Amino acid sequence: MTKENIKLFSEMHAEPSWLADLRQKAFDKMESLELPVIERVKFHRWNLGDGTITESEPSANVPDFTALDNHLKLVQVGTQTVFEQTPVELAEQGVVFTDFHSALEENPELIEEFFMSSVKYDDDKLAAYHTAYFNSGAVLYIPDNVEIAEPIEGIFYQDSDSDVPFNKHIMIIAGKNSKISYLERLESRGEGSAKATANITVEVIARSGAQVKFAAIDRLGENVTAYISRRGKLGNDASIDWAIGVMNEGNVVADFDSDLIGNGSHADLKVVALSSGRQVQGIDTRVTNYGCNSIGNILQHGVILEKATLTFNGIGHIIKGAKGADAQQESRVLMLSDQARSDANPILLIDENDVTAGHAASIGQVDPEDMYYLMSRGLDKATAERLVVRGFLGSVIVEIPVKEVRDEMIATIEEKLSKR
Repeated sequence: MTKENIKLFSEMHAEPSWLADLRQKAFDKMESLELPVIERVKFHRWNLGDGTITESEPSANVPDFTALDNHLKLVQVGTQTVFEQTPVELAEQGVVFTDFHSALEENPELIEEFFMSSVKYDDDKLAAYHTAYFNSGAVLYIPDNVEIAEPIEGIFYQDSDSDVPFNKHIMIIAGKNSKISYLERLESRGEGSAKATANITVEVIARSGAQVKFAAIDRLGENVTAYISRRGKLGNDASIDWAIGVMNEGNVVADFDSDLIGNGSHADLKVVALSSGRQVQGIDTRVTNYGCNSIGNILQHGVILEKATLTFNGIGHIIKGAKGADAQQESRVLMLSDQARSDANPILLIDENDVTAGHAASIGQVDPEDMYYLMSRGLDKATAERLVVRGFLGSVIVEIPVKEVRDEMIATIEEKLSKR
């Protein structure tokens, strides 16, 4: 019946045969595949999908759009698209930002060419599950040589009153020599307490010479157990600057990967994470250098409160033949509780001689001297701790290119710290 439900979903959305067949192949392969390896994170017993494929009903938790600006924007609540805005001048240049099935109907060849090109359906059990069961998504397409100065926003709300799986496939295809700044929000909305799962894959295809600034804030609620995969595939001289705030309330495992396929390609990954309560967050951040003179940098800073767990795995892999490649990484964690747990694991896999690589990792508590200095100036302990945390995470936050994202991350950090 589950396989039949997937088939019915494909028929209901008039999916082309190649996609319907791929869903069936993924379903058949799923049981024989292993879960992805997230070092030192025990998530094998988590409920990361209940084997249903359905759509959510229209929600009462729809935001007010009266104050929105005129930027390129798409807003979804659950599986429903509730707002879509494309300025006329961008539409005339061929820019597309719409829900997945509309894009599939309007640009079928484009979707077939790039869908699951940065991650394969049989990579692991969760990739296969995603391919079979994703129920909504979005496609952003930027034609060759198009530059967009204003930030593009993709806002994806999970309805806290709904238990419909939050399984989204988001594609960003940046044409040759294009230039964009994209902001993504994954956020639970409402005061409901329905338990839900999420399996989200974001593919960013940066073709030759494209420049992509990708910023994201993840704020899924405490009743959502999630797997979030963001994958970049870069052509010659392309670049992706990732800036991701992992601020969820529930248990999350995440893969943030960049494949530097092209010569001279460049990926910067900056991750800020905050774990609190009893939640577990495990984050794999990987850069794989395939191209000659490709450069990958990973910078991760995290803060842990109460009895939470946070794990950073930083992986730099230089493939044989990637001469002149550079892979650097730094992971640092600040613990504000004796009951918290953290790991920061640097991993370098080097298969070529003519390269540069390095790593740094540290885990520690707030420096007593910093606290003493601040409290000696009249600050109470809670205020002093907030300042230390702001300073610790600030070195990453200041690198985020969009001011609104920086401000929102700071506000989220303050909100979490104020609940202690």
